[in-house]
Amino acid sequence: MTKFLLSVHVLAAIIAIGPVTVAASMFPAATRRAADAPSDAHARAVLATLHRICRVYATVGVVVPVFGLATAIGLGVLGDIWLIVSIGLTALAAALLILFVLPGQNALVAAPDGASAARLAMYTGMFNLLWATVTVLMIVRPGSTTGA
Repeated sequence: MTKFLLSVHVLAAIIAIGPVTVAASMFPAATRRAADAPSDAHARAVLATLHRICRVYATVGVVVPVFGLATAIGLGVLGDIWLIVSIGLTALAAALLILFVLPGQNALVAAPDGASAARLAMYTGMFNLLWATVTVLMIVRPGSTTGA
């Protein structure tokens, strides 16, 4: 059962979190293009599409920590420091996404502003860096006895 839970956890991370990181990373540049050409309907549509991708896949991404916790319980590693740090970083990444990235995107879809795109890019970069760190912790697992 643990292998199934781990498989769903990893697949969900790839399928759900991957699109959020890519679409969120593309959003600031698309915002600058839309701000530079206010009458360009295509540029506005791109913003709306990238924001929708982030919203939908962020919602689907809730599956990742749920199956991650189930996997950790099954493996008996819930108290390991690398997992506790990963959980904390995941919570921080989720908070950044919910409190700054998605609302920032929503505001910029309504009124594209190149200057505000820089702040959004910073929050997006922090979100992506946190996910990259969690991914490395999941692979390396400091102190693990598996030899990884």
